[in-house]
Amino acid sequence: MAGRKPTVTDGEIISIFESHEDPFLSTAEVAEELNFSQQGTLKRLQSLESESYLSKKKAGGSLIWWLSRE
Repeated sequence: MAGRKPTVTDGEIISIFESHEDPFLSTAEVAEELNFSQQGTLKRLQSLESESYLSKKKAGGSLIWWLSRE
């Protein structure tokens, strides 16, 4: 991945989903947990989706994310 070195591992992002009481999270909610910008968080979530760790759906004006079953 080009750009600056990630300060949070993929496993740490996945653990946010595993430990959260809701079955899905918005990009903004994950960004808040990570203390990242929404743009930076979106890139990381898209990367995890491309590796089949996460799934997404647009709801209203937001993307929501959840752990894939694969």
